[in-house]
Amino acid sequence: MADPNKTMNFFFPEDNLQRTVPAETRITALKAEPYPDGYRLRVNIEITPFQKRPHIEVVLKDSNGAEVASSSIVEPLGWKLEFTMHLRDEELKNPYTLEATLHYPDGPTQAAETFSFDVKPPPNLGDA
Repeated sequence: MADPNKTMNFFFPEDNLQRTVPAETRITALKAEPYPDGYRLRVNIEITPFQKRPHIEVVLKDSNGAEVASSSIVEPLGWKLEFTMHLRDEELKNPYTLEATLHYPDGPTQAAETFSFDVKPPPNLGDA
């Protein structure tokens, strides 16, 4: 039987990280990796450990500057985020630019971070 006097730190580990205030919370890494199908990409964002959970707006633009995908992340629980975005256009328009902006609804907005990359067309399965 479990000892009821022992505390569990399953959800709140003692990580001893310095958590930043909103004015100092920043995106520290932004990366996008296209999937081989040419229609999706894996996005990775890392932010400084925070005291107050921020909002993050992510926009994907094609070579003409047209928005082809977007995502809003509201109060993430962690500072390492990974998610999938889908390209809306059938025709690839390289290079693509991913832009992520961290902000607080009642406070500071950080300058956008950008990452540019190319998406390869999917392999033609009929050529096998």
